[in-house]
Amino acid sequence: QVQLMESGGGPAQAGGHLKLSCVLSLSSRKWCMGWFRQVPGKAREGVALIGPDGWRSYADSVKGRSAISKDIDKITLYLDMNSLKPEDSALYYCAAQDALPICIVGGLTDADFSYWGQGTLVTVSS
Repeated sequence: QVQLMESGGGPAQAGGHLKLSCVLSLSSRKWCMGWFRQVPGKAREGVALIGPDGWRSYADSVKGRSAISKDIDKITLYLDMNSLKPEDSALYYCAAQDALPICIVGGLTDADFSYWGQGTLVTVSS
């Protein structure tokens, strides 16, 4: 059974930094993993993905100020977010899916992922 659990969300100031973590229980290392976010009334959007080969991709809205990484031994996924903006405020979800032909933000939607965490709320104030 695949389980994901996020942590690290909370309030932050614009220009500040947050690091989100997601502990995954996976039986294989051939997974596409990443972060999505959702605000009320809008669709869930991909923020950052990392493939089984370590390839990383980002949404344009966070590119250059966010970094996704994973600790294979701990099976933990991270998202470092810098220079936070109020528009980064959202419920952030960790997601994972195996056997995907690609693992690129923009090439996948939330419908391509079967496994999700419960979400962690990020609120950025100006």
